[in-house]
Amino acid sequence: MATVTKKQPSKSTRSKSPMSSAHKAALAQGREEGRVVRSYLDALEQAKPRRGRKRTPDSIKKRMIAIDNRLADADPLQRLFLVQERTDLEDELNAEVAPVDVANLEKGFIKVAASYGERKGLAYSTWRAVGVSAAVLKKAGVLRTRG
Repeated sequence: MATVTKKQPSKSTRSKSPMSSAHKAALAQGREEGRVVRSYLDALEQAKPRRGRKRTPDSIKKRMIAIDNRLADADPLQRLFLVQERTDLEDELNAEVAPVDVANLEKGFIKVAASYGERKGLAYSTWRAVGVSAAVLKKAGVLRTRG
């Protein structure tokens, strides 16, 4: 029997050239701008008004008591959903929501929105569609363009 030997892949003689300082700076700027934009959009999403009445800790506790009362008589499938709802309510009750400094995030957004949007090819209407106000876009220098 002949033995089969595996050939080692030949290594390229070309070595990788190191990134230039300008390239590294551009990457860092892109990461930072992306972080600022993401933080601002997250804050807008959190601050967006929700439909219906706002839940209070008292209303959550009342609903949990109502669930506890229904659990004894619930069939197995209903019990499953009631237990899940109770778990969700407990999580909501225990969650500490830290206030978000939207004004500070907005200042950072205003500084980077134009360059970030231009680099990523984002239109004025796209920013508006995700909830950024026209006033903020104007301050940021993001202009409406007619296509």
